[in-house]
Amino acid sequence: MEVTNIKAYGTEAAEAPLNQLSINRRKATPHDVEIDILYCGVCHSDLHTARNEWHGTIYPCVPGHEIVGKIKSVGHHVTKFKVGDLVGVGCIVDSCRECDYCKEGLEQYCEPGMIGTYNSPDKYLNTPTYGGYSESVVVDENYVLRIPENLDLAATSPLLCAGITTYSPLRHWNVGPGKKVGIVGIGGLGHMGIKLAKAMGAHVVAFTTSESKFEEAKRLGADEVVLSKDAEQMAAYRGKLHFILDAVSAEHDVNAYLNLLRVDGSLALVGAPEQPLPIAAFSVIIGRKSFAGSAIGGIAETQEMLDFCGKHNITADIEMINIKQINEAYERLLKGDVKYRFVIDMASLKG
Repeated sequence: MEVTNIKAYGTEAAEAPLNQLSINRRKATPHDVEIDILYCGVCHSDLHTARNEWHGTIYPCVPGHEIVGKIKSVGHHVTKFKVGDLVGVGCIVDSCRECDYCKEGLEQYCEPGMIGTYNSPDKYLNTPTYGGYSESVVVDENYVLRIPENLDLAATSPLLCAGITTYSPLRHWNVGPGKKVGIVGIGGLGHMGIKLAKAMGAHVVAFTTSESKFEEAKRLGADEVVLSKDAEQMAAYRGKLHFILDAVSAEHDVNAYLNLLRVDGSLALVGAPEQPLPIAAFSVIIGRKSFAGSAIGGIAETQEMLDFCGKHNITADIEMINIKQINEAYERLLKGDVKYRFVIDMASLKG
């Protein structure tokens, strides 16, 4: 397997800061496209993985799975893309392609396990996969996504994770006109949830612990905003919502939100709190309610989400950073000090 050496940013230990590294990428095989990375979003998963908070990080680790770039070269069997196309790569770069879930377009639930964009076993090289904090990436054409021409490229990159993570459950639970939908948490995921649910035609109720976010939530498209710390405001929504998207990654009382669902309502968790969330039996028994979860989306659904965002002119609210600011960005991410997604200008890696 021919390889090429490129610049990247990553870490060699859980306690170490991210620094410039050299990594190997395979040269494009017949079904691959080689992508010059223009922008890469910064996801909380990047931080968790870099610091081994989910236990299982393989070092060196190069994070980044919200990748937007331009195709530099294509393998000679590639039919879906050509040199110069603007494309995206999300959280998945391969899967078994043979299990029931892969055949259904649910590669994120691949039975043997999907190949993640970083920190997964690389099929070709005896290394982990390396993510988008790098100059370029080589990906099988079947796991590459087309970017709508009308969208701002930098602000599109977070759609590859934050966008699909919120779009997939909204679609799965049939959010649309006539549905009252709650979005809990107005951060990287929640702000996308508000925009997408509104564009789908739902009546959107945003929940926040901070009164300072009321105007923000309205600007993003929320019809109503509720201060979740105020028992009186919460009580007014008891039994009123068809669906709730819970995008909170900190410990919180999920029962308080289950009580707001109508009969047969569902709450889907997309945030990833470190500790288990206790569920009271009567929170789900009364009203035949469902507490569920959802992980990203398959390749076809991710393309559907991008096309939907192109049609409705939806992108993430971002703050652009230089790659050399990534350690500072991680510290700010821990404090929630970003509206609402950091995106790295990858030209700064070449400098």
